Amino acid sequence: MAQVNIIGSGFSSLAAAGLLAKEGHDVSIFEKNPTFGGRARQFQDKGFTFDMGPSWYWMPDVFERFFRQFNQQPSDYYQLVKLDPSFRIFFGKGDILDIPDSYSQLEEVFESLEVGSAKKLRSFLENAKQKYEVGMQHLVYKQGNSLWEFATWEVLRSLLKLDLFTSFDTYTRSHFRHEKLIALMEFPILFLGAMPSRTPALYSLMNYAGLRLGTWYPLGGMYEIVNGMTRLLQSLGVEFHAETEVQHISASGGRSTLLHTSKGAFKHDVLIAGADYHHVEQSLLPEKHRKYSPGYWNKRSLSPSCLLAFVGVKKRIKNLLHHNLFFHEDFQQHAQEIYVQPKWPTKPLFYVCCPSKTDDSIAPEGMENLFFLLPIAPNLEDSPEAREEYFHYMLSKIEQFTGEAFAADIIYRKLYCVEDFKMDYHALKGNAYGLSNTLQQTAILKPKMRSDKIGNLFYTGHLTVPGPGVPPALISGQIAAKQASQYLKNHESNL
Repeated sequence: MAQVNIIGSGFSSLAAAGLLAKEGHDVSIFEKNPTFGGRARQFQDKGFTFDMGPSWYWMPDVFERFFRQFNQQPSDYYQLVKLDPSFRIFFGKGDILDIPDSYSQLEEVFESLEVGSAKKLRSFLENAKQKYEVGMQHLVYKQGNSLWEFATWEVLRSLLKLDLFTSFDTYTRSHFRHEKLIALMEFPILFLGAMPSRTPALYSLMNYAGLRLGTWYPLGGMYEIVNGMTRLLQSLGVEFHAETEVQHISASGGRSTLLHTSKGAFKHDVLIAGADYHHVEQSLLPEKHRKYSPGYWNKRSLSPSCLLAFVGVKKRIKNLLHHNLFFHEDFQQHAQEIYVQPKWPTKPLFYVCCPSKTDDSIAPEGMENLFFLLPIAPNLEDSPEAREEYFHYMLSKIEQFTGEAFAADIIYRKLYCVEDFKMDYHALKGNAYGLSNTLQQTAILKPKMRSDKIGNLFYTGHLTVPGPGVPPALISGQIAAKQASQYLKNHESNL
């Protein structure tokens, strides 16, 4: 069988590796960092266990579908807990909105804020469910090479209902008037990396995912998914190479044959790049083998970067849930300062994860594990002064809105920002999520998965289809594996 080399060990790389190993190919993964998982890495310090990236477990059907291909299920590798309430939104001191897991209770919450909105919510989510089902069955698993991939009866029949040409904010405001309900419905757009005014209303499918399919948490942290996938891949014979940075890709005659790394050269028949697409193409390939120009990449609309804070507190903090959104300022102004006039935000919104509310294993007894996330424009000047200023801003707001002073009880703190994303992941302009999911960067308008200069090179991950997020990354890896598998079948006689 063929030798497949994979650059990077994020979710897309792991998914691709699993499917190709299942077919009997020899698969090797090369990761520059000491641990696997890409942005979903984890670290431990002073008794705390911190997930470094994703913290929301949505769209459980995508995980189930992946493991089912190996006659497995997620519960064979990690234990899921459903969160109830799913999350909490702080609009100010004493002004909070808890989002229940129960749909009937959710309708009551809506109705309490806006009379008649429960009925509108029902209509909104029924439409979102249709988009989700069409998306999952007929859109997101496509390769994104041609419009003809989407010319199926199911897609054409549903085209008007997909609201591709209606903006998310227009669509949301046609259903709801109360600003708190609008904020609730628009918050998933933060994970898509664009302003609601530039995001197609198609992505209301995210509301269905969050409000109807539920918010889950794998005990031990999100890294348990990586651990589970790694164990699965090892059982299939996949080789893992940690602290092995790829330095150069050799190619000739329209094919790549050799991967040059910090630990030597490795031959392959197929190469899958799960590392940052821009870095692989612009830094690892000779110029003549690149599809896109530097100008092309500079014009891409990127998702935000982030200031992250990993915080250990030697006491329990009242009034926080597992997931907490601090929406005490104007969402539109913060979004403008990310996408339109990039600068450190004037009045930022932010997110706090407190997984120790659900999981006793990730913090010492009686202590709290906190993860702050403040979205910022990519490529901002990342100075120690800015990190400190905004960390203390978030800390003061949390203390103010929870009524709990805990600054003096912090026993561990680590800040992570733009330059860290660049250093650890070669992330284009230090972005955290990938390309913005605007209409101009959807499906066939994203960077192509297959190189048109090197026939056996395939890209996967958040800078190509289907887009940012953990479930899309899993899907991206499966699409790349399918393309690579077809290539190997077509060239079997030459291997």
